Amino acid sequence: MNKWIIGARVRTLPAAIAPVLVGTVYANSINWINAALALIVSLFLQIAVNYANDYSDGVKGSDTNRVGPIRLVASGLASAKSVKNASFLSFIIAAISGVFLAINVSYWLVAVGAISIWAAWGYTGGKKPYGYFGFGEISVFVFFGLVATIGSYYVQTQQINWQIILLSLPIGTLSCAILSVNNLRDLPEDAKVGKRTFAVQIGEKNTRKFFVFLVTSSQVLAISAGFINKFAFLTALCLPLTFQVAKRVSGGAVGPELILVLKKTANLQLFMSILLACAFVI
Repeated sequence: MNKWIIGARVRTLPAAIAPVLVGTVYANSINWINAALALIVSLFLQIAVNYANDYSDGVKGSDTNRVGPIRLVASGLASAKSVKNASFLSFIIAAISGVFLAINVSYWLVAVGAISIWAAWGYTGGKKPYGYFGFGEISVFVFFGLVATIGSYYVQTQQINWQIILLSLPIGTLSCAILSVNNLRDLPEDAKVGKRTFAVQIGEKNTRKFFVFLVTSSQVLAISAGFINKFAFLTALCLPLTFQVAKRVSGGAVGPELILVLKKTANLQLFMSILLACAFVI
């Protein structure tokens, strides 16, 4: 497989697709140009942060003994400079798409985009990356949950309401769960290199409980969207997958087993967002 596809970590991309899908479809009518631009922004921000993490962790030596997907810098598949450039190129694509979106909708979106790019780079980049101090889950919840979902709705309607805020919660919670299980997998190595993720700070046992809380909460929140549209109760179809990932993590899955859990959690988020979208179409 092409090394740049590996570095983009395509398994994490449902986290970028899900909020745009829900926010867009919930609008009464769809401006397909704005929808496409919102999707490009979300996807390339996700790809950019994946490359940025690869670069930053690689040059810091934090990725030397990872269990998860191959890291380009740490494995020597690509130079640190080229991975950094790939990250910057992805940020540029997201930024250009965001500017066009702002021209179509509101120039306030430029500020939102700039903050999002700063947050994406600052996760593991810079002198004091906030991901090394346990704030990664909060950032993911905010930017790949609230901002991405509400923003996708806003570029269609120029409105924000309590309904779209509610719909953003299960998406953000599952994005947080994806990062949580990723950090659970990496916890032993992160602790050794001084990367104090939230998982390292609260410990393995509590991180497992936290993951179960996140996926359970997302399921409850998604079903509660039935008060907005009765067909949102279709998200109850996600219960078997929700139970499966929760059981695996609470049952002590480690290392490579958690890679499968991460994939299934990403699939759960995408499946849930598709069901919510179908509810609104119906």
